[in-house]
Amino acid sequence: MGATVGVVLFPGSNCEMDVVEAVERLGATGKLLWHDDSNLGDVDAVVVPGGFAHGDYLRPGAIARFSPVMGAVATFAQDGGPVVGICNGFQVLTEAHLLPGALQKNAGLKFRCGPSRLRVETTDSVLTSAASIGDVLEIPINHFEGNYTCSAETLAELRAEDRVVVRYVDNPNGSVDDIAGVCSAGRNVVGLMPHPERASHELLGSTDGVVMLRSLLAAAGLR
Repeated sequence: MGATVGVVLFPGSNCEMDVVEAVERLGATGKLLWHDDSNLGDVDAVVVPGGFAHGDYLRPGAIARFSPVMGAVATFAQDGGPVVGICNGFQVLTEAHLLPGALQKNAGLKFRCGPSRLRVETTDSVLTSAASIGDVLEIPINHFEGNYTCSAETLAELRAEDRVVVRYVDNPNGSVDDIAGVCSAGRNVVGLMPHPERASHELLGSTDGVVMLRSLLAAAGLR
């Protein structure tokens, strides 16, 4: 039986069905998780999708981190469950302190939407295990606050522990060290700004996101 992927739905999320459709095309079952529920149920992986959780009031992810579901997501992650935050989901995971650093407004204060090229920096994560180091994937971005920042100490730690998962080949937003995605110390929580679910079918212009989604499903199957 295929894995079940829980996809968190906040008021303002708008990419949840994209994720469900993409993982179901690969043989998994997608299950929406309402933000006000404190029980994930029987899921094998969790995706926090893109959008504008709670309207991005205060700042992206700042309100969403207090939703009951995030306590359950934190427990799931602490138990080794695979968790991926995409775009706004990445912002939520940093606000919830499941990932280090923060996302700020893009350099030049410009919204960025279009294809981006990502270089895979490690295969030791739940999002890149099926890829190869050095692979360049074309994955679209769609964000205004995707400029990753962290302290010098955190950046040194991420580098030393091989926790930069993907970097931009051509940095579109000013992210420090060209970082497009990072993982937790346990390597089971990953956040990235680009949208692999939007690069999962020929009709979308790229299938490069499939290797990421297959990596996640492989990790889900190991639980």
